[in-house]
Amino acid sequence: MNRKHHRIQKFNRRRFIQTAAALPFIVPALKQRLDAADSDMKIRRIEIFPARYPMTGHFKFFTGPHGSLGRAAIFVKMTTENGLVGWGQSVPIAKWSYETLETGTIALKDYFAPVLIGHDATDIAGAYKRMSTAIADGNTTGMPISRAGIDLAMHDLSGKAASKSLAQLWQRPQRDKLTLSWTLNPQTLDQVEPLMDAGRERGFKHFNIKVAPDPTFDVALAKAVRKYAPDTFLWADANGGYDPATALLAAPKLADAGVDVLEAPIKPNRISGYQALKKQGALPILMDEGVITPTDLREFIRLKMIDGVAMKHSRCGGLLSCKEQIEMILSEGMMWVGSGLTDPDISLAGALGIYGAYGLTKPAALNGPQFLTADVFKEPFKVEDGTLRIPTGPGLGIEVDETKVRELSKGVSYVIE
Repeated sequence: MNRKHHRIQKFNRRRFIQTAAALPFIVPALKQRLDAADSDMKIRRIEIFPARYPMTGHFKFFTGPHGSLGRAAIFVKMTTENGLVGWGQSVPIAKWSYETLETGTIALKDYFAPVLIGHDATDIAGAYKRMSTAIADGNTTGMPISRAGIDLAMHDLSGKAASKSLAQLWQRPQRDKLTLSWTLNPQTLDQVEPLMDAGRERGFKHFNIKVAPDPTFDVALAKAVRKYAPDTFLWADANGGYDPATALLAAPKLADAGVDVLEAPIKPNRISGYQALKKQGALPILMDEGVITPTDLREFIRLKMIDGVAMKHSRCGGLLSCKEQIEMILSEGMMWVGSGLTDPDISLAGALGIYGAYGLTKPAALNGPQFLTADVFKEPFKVEDGTLRIPTGPGLGIEVDETKVRELSKGVSYVIE
């Protein structure tokens, strides 16, 4: 037995010596292969295309001296070392936030894109940190709408590299379609029924209304919508347009008029006002504009300011931040609804992907198809019976027609590499 054990020791020692002798050749070769695999997904080039989509109908955020120019959007085309291409889109609205087409374009081409060249396209959390070194955060993330275009392009690349949809990347169930809500923003009450009929003609059964600053008009509007659509999920969005005292007076009257939830009744920094509205309990109070990061949301929950959130990835820096916030809301047993920033097709694809993956049950206020009259897909989204198909292909599940992108951007583009 000792002799046998000795033979095994000798054999193992001999094998060890042989293996050790080969290590100087094996290890560098293995490292070279691993480094090559890593470098394949490094970002080689980012192209920026500022553009405006043409629009139809009246929407208060796109009126004024530049309203006729359409809905601003900035396309982000990201290419890796192995030639894989991902698409993203930033969707600034000057009358909704401080980000504009011009400032977003500068932030992307001069600040965010340069610090991401050479970065691993699948390391989205790392990209968030790099972007914060280029444009510092204030009380919360700086230029989040602009950053969302980068986040979308990286999710598109991550999914394509893994041959997985967004739902599969997150190990979530894959849904096939999402129910939408039709946005009503009438200037007079006699416009309500025709606007609702226009939505019904396209198969919409649910409606959301823009309210504030006039609670008398808003209550009459809510009653009219409820009369014409008694079974609708009626969602009122004030976009911070009431002052706290007016919001406290309006909320019970809107509830009596048939409103189901009240979104962003006052500005997000009116903390005591939100606390009073939540304590009043007339309607579920949702926050929108003020929630950028998961840290923001956690603080608002701790301060007992809200009953839930109207989510939109384009507002909070992208899908990664949005995903963490939805998971937080779910863990707290709170309400969430899905909305957007009149998202054009690429940004809309991201919204459909995340809302589908996390099982959104309420109709989504994604009104890009309602107001925008152009697209950049080879197979454009099509509203059917008030629903949109959720893309199931790799990444965002979309095929972008770059010729359409260049036409919308009127040939203006910037290349960073």
